[in-house]
Amino acid sequence: VVVFFLTFKVIKGCMDDQSFVTKNVHLGEDVTLTCSRRSNLSGLLFWIRVVAGNLPEVLGATYTFDHGTVNGTPRIPTKQETGTFVLHIIQTQLNDTAFYYCEEVIELKTTKWNITFLRVKDHYAPGDSVTLQCSVISSSGNSSCPDEHSVHWFGAGSDKSLANIIYTDGKGSDECNKKPESTSSSKSCVYRLSKNITSSDPETYYCALVICGEVIFGNGTKLNIRDNIWSCGDSQVVNTVVFLLCAVLAISLMVIALLSYMINKKSYKFSNGNQFSFILIYT
Repeated sequence: VVVFFLTFKVIKGCMDDQSFVTKNVHLGEDVTLTCSRRSNLSGLLFWIRVVAGNLPEVLGATYTFDHGTVNGTPRIPTKQETGTFVLHIIQTQLNDTAFYYCEEVIELKTTKWNITFLRVKDHYAPGDSVTLQCSVISSSGNSSCPDEHSVHWFGAGSDKSLANIIYTDGKGSDECNKKPESTSSSKSCVYRLSKNITSSDPETYYCALVICGEVIFGNGTKLNIRDNIWSCGDSQVVNTVVFLLCAVLAISLMVIALLSYMINKKSYKFSNGNQFSFILIYT
């Protein structure tokens, strides 16, 4: 009975999609996790992180009702928003890979919400998406050179040689804002390039600003691209592997239970069979 109960629990835990979710991010990306907050009740909410081999770590705490008091850390702040308790992780690190969950305590009753396994990857695999960013600060104070520029994206291989132009942003940009603290007419523009990674992509990407007849290159962004046989980020593959592992475990437990039953049955027959007498003769 115990074996079959454990088998049921294992299968149920593996197949219950609502028990937790997996979130894959790349090193340095920001992450936001949210937890529902029942503001009409009086209780406590905690964001907790569990790293393999370590005790649970409380990252932030607040009340379920609307309240300004929220505990957190500078890199992993927490805050109350309308109907939610939010956890931010700024510039993820490899050691941020862990289970995260929101724990609600109301009248000594504890409930866990939004269990998330966060996996921080230090590399890109073919099929992953990436967004590159280039910031340009320009000023129209110089009348001899108009405030017109264009941005081009280049790729460079391992030999540092520049490849052809990957993308040209022209004279437009995704975001342009005037700097409020500046008395001049300077403004900051942010250009973004989003693409899907392939195995033939260059290792390093550069943005180049063309202005006043000059070309100015940025520092470049290096992507650690690895060819994988299959991507762990593919949820369908992961779900299939988990299902197969659960099925194998369930079959193994049932075989063990059957063998235990047969062994116990034989032992019972032997103990209730004919009695034998042995006479030892010493000479």
